Amino acid sequence: MLHTHQLQPYFLFLSPHSHTVSFPFPSRTTTSHSPRFPVTSIRRGSSSLRFRNRGRASISNSVADGGTEHQKQPVNRAYPFHEIEPKWQRFWEHNRTFRTPDDDIDTTKPKYYVLDMFPYPSGAGLHVGHPLGYTATDILARYKRMQGYNVLHPMGWDAFGLPAEQYAIETGTHPKLTTVRNINRFRTQLKSLGFSYDWDREISTIEPDYYKWTQWIFLQLLKRGLAYQAEVPVNWCPALGTVLANEEVIDGVSERGGHPVIRKPMRQWMLKITAYADRLLEDLDDLDWPESVKEMQRNWIGRSEGAEMEFCILDSDGKDRDIKIIVYTTRPETIFGATYLVVAPEHPLLPSLVSIAQSKHVEDYVDLATRKSDLERTELQKEKTGVFTGCYAKNPANGEAIPIWVADYVLGGYGTGAIMAVPAHDSRDYDFAQKYDVPICWVVTPDGKSVDFGKAFNGEGIIVNSSNTLVGLDINGLSSKEAALTVIEWAEKSGKGKRKVNYKLRDWLFARQRYWGEPIPVIFMDDSGETVPLYETELPLILPELDDFSPTGTGEPPLSKAVSWVKTADSLSGRPATRETNTMPQWAGSCWYYLRFMDPHNSKELVGKAKERYWGPVDVYVGGAEHAVLHLLYARFWHKVLFDIGVVSTKEPFQCVINQGIILGEVQYMACRDQDGNLMSADSTDLLNERKLEIIPAEKVMKSGDSFVLKENPNIRLHARAHKMSKSRGNVVNPDDVVSEYGADSLRLYEMFMGPLRDSKTWSTSGIEGVHRFLGRTWRLIVGSPLSDGTFKDGTVSVDEEPTLEQLRCLHKCIAKVTEEIEGTRFNTGISAMMEFLNAAYKWDKHPRSVIEAFVLLLSPYAPHMAEELWSRLGHRKSLAYVPFPKANPTYLKDSTVVLPVQINGKTRGTIEVEETCSEEEAFVLASRDEKLSKYLDGQSVKKRIYVPGKILNVVLDRENSKVGVQ
Repeated sequence: MLHTHQLQPYFLFLSPHSHTVSFPFPSRTTTSHSPRFPVTSIRRGSSSLRFRNRGRASISNSVADGGTEHQKQPVNRAYPFHEIEPKWQRFWEHNRTFRTPDDDIDTTKPKYYVLDMFPYPSGAGLHVGHPLGYTATDILARYKRMQGYNVLHPMGWDAFGLPAEQYAIETGTHPKLTTVRNINRFRTQLKSLGFSYDWDREISTIEPDYYKWTQWIFLQLLKRGLAYQAEVPVNWCPALGTVLANEEVIDGVSERGGHPVIRKPMRQWMLKITAYADRLLEDLDDLDWPESVKEMQRNWIGRSEGAEMEFCILDSDGKDRDIKIIVYTTRPETIFGATYLVVAPEHPLLPSLVSIAQSKHVEDYVDLATRKSDLERTELQKEKTGVFTGCYAKNPANGEAIPIWVADYVLGGYGTGAIMAVPAHDSRDYDFAQKYDVPICWVVTPDGKSVDFGKAFNGEGIIVNSSNTLVGLDINGLSSKEAALTVIEWAEKSGKGKRKVNYKLRDWLFARQRYWGEPIPVIFMDDSGETVPLYETELPLILPELDDFSPTGTGEPPLSKAVSWVKTADSLSGRPATRETNTMPQWAGSCWYYLRFMDPHNSKELVGKAKERYWGPVDVYVGGAEHAVLHLLYARFWHKVLFDIGVVSTKEPFQCVINQGIILGEVQYMACRDQDGNLMSADSTDLLNERKLEIIPAEKVMKSGDSFVLKENPNIRLHARAHKMSKSRGNVVNPDDVVSEYGADSLRLYEMFMGPLRDSKTWSTSGIEGVHRFLGRTWRLIVGSPLSDGTFKDGTVSVDEEPTLEQLRCLHKCIAKVTEEIEGTRFNTGISAMMEFLNAAYKWDKHPRSVIEAFVLLLSPYAPHMAEELWSRLGHRKSLAYVPFPKANPTYLKDSTVVLPVQINGKTRGTIEVEETCSEEEAFVLASRDEKLSKYLDGQSVKKRIYVPGKILNVVLDRENSKVGVQ
């Protein structure tokens, strides 16, 4: 019910330190204390809520102030979003509406920390794929605020790294300038989408106040022996002048730029992540992460149990040499089937294993292998290659001499860098043996019978062909598991081997020969070469500004050019020293940023203990699946180190991880042309490969069954495909253009409505037009219809009207559905529920205020600009950001209706939905109004009605007085 004072004209006064808007009464003019930006007033001339004779109040037809004059206007304006959205964005910023209290926070309230994987601010700015995850987290943040939670929802920038440096080199602009410019653009774009970030907590990894603590963490790792230097084989790209991760090398060239990459040993900083392998593996079970992500991390860690076995090297006379090769195997029970050994190209013993006759072949092969990354070498689909070394080893189980090969599918960093190859029971070994004509011996069969399967049998079974009394080993007839234990026991007793747990996980290579990264806070004493960490009081070690930051071409990092910075002295002894000139990888700054958001202005600690205990861990972390392994694994590793030294109180940083899908470009329809230039079907692989494709405009395409065809010639079937958005394809959609044409709320709503958050989706312009119409219908229902002069016809919200039972049921079912779907991050079906509600509301004669206000609150997390405007126009004096979210009343969720069959002269002609307590007369009236049944009843004479409540209504017509044709 509206009170009289609510109808008085007023102006909004903004309080910069509150989430509310104060309304001075009865003032009707602005004063010197007016807000910094114009806001909508409810004027007497266009009454905001004037009563009508029917007891309704209309919503103001005044247009919201605050639109920008030069902003592109939409072609068909369903509602004035171009005025509403900038207005409320300024309001939120001016009032710091979404500021999360810091020291003054009420810790008795529950907390909710929802975080996006912060972006790298590229020069291209945002594309429409970015808002997908950001909108999802914003809906959760707004929803939880309305539920009374303290919400932490910040944003920052992962701004160091190779892309920025390469762009700077190409353009001749310092990376700091381009990065800051890109950050400003990203920030503007994010604000234009109405995301409720607490911008007071904004951080950037390139700021010294931030990377001071990145350097501090490195020092803690160094103190605990978790950071060390070692000479390791690396992927070196001469053109980029840096070491690349395996994931950054494709087919022997760099992912960025396509430059040649070689393998060479270099002294590098390493982080001992392997020391945490078991904990990283075990703690996955307690996390609410996608199972696929957890499985990827398990595979990356790659824990396996097996044995290390010793193989003696034989000389040219077949006698044992003093050299032994140790191999690691996860299947020791197959040792009798080992018919050759394979060593990695980088194995330290390889030079002593090569015969003179094979030396040139081996040398050439090793040179070729150095040009491949580890990922390329171990790719299962690629054909395996190798070269015989000319040397043999003795199988310790059966004493047979077996050849030693060098092959790049064995990695020097995994296990011992050498394997015993059992081609009968390993697919890779089998393919290799077939290619190079190496013997194959089956030692495991499903039923204990020796059989040549014609392919590798990789499963477990019963052991055969595996007995040698001379060495005291007989495992014939044992199961695979029993035989494995027996072989390990024999190896340990005979000194031929031992039990071993191994990991695929390698220590983290933590140095980059680049300029644009965090300086590593160590010095090397000139007189002794000793590595000395900086004192914590010397942090941050500022990255010096360089005019020439291009690669040196010598392998020396660009920082070596900063001679006055490099040449320094130990602060304690004064002895001359040289600074480390490598920088940290881009992963460093993103390993712990979620902690800094909890306490971003703390100059004394990485994060205050009380704040960390309150906010940790992150409740929901949303980002792309491409970060499923490395970023998440590295962040977990650092978090566990920080847990061990008492900086954090939780074992894991992110309780729930959600990977949003990608948004593909609009579907393209393609046909081929034959030799005469005529269009022809392009729905077969052969045609697609052999003939040039031609893109067909969407307006010339129609659906025919499961295919797409030309409208003018349905016999021509088209190939339909959606590609990932990229500049080269020309299918990138700029969110700025969408916001200008349809509004930010339409973009937000559409990206959530496209489909399940975790699925990949295809962009469709017609799709966004649909949700834009939904918002327009919402506006018209409450505010009114647009008129030719730019004003709006009055809407019809009832002030005094009590909602009907039907309306309450409709509303509370919508509340229950939207609530359930937000909680389950199924945002698309929540939107569907609101659309269904709106369709129902348009059929009502009256629209009670309480029902409409609840619907506006439901809409607000999805379309916050429109919701705030509607809430204001409904006469509320505070932002709805902290208004309690509606709760469904179980009373109205129960269905008390039944589907009643209706018979005409004993024949069922249709059904109607009625209340369980519906009377016979009410049921008959409903049947008469039903479109399907009315044709049987209109103008007919009813002889009698037979009504069984909740069961059936049978209308018996007077045949003598009935119209012809009704039986």
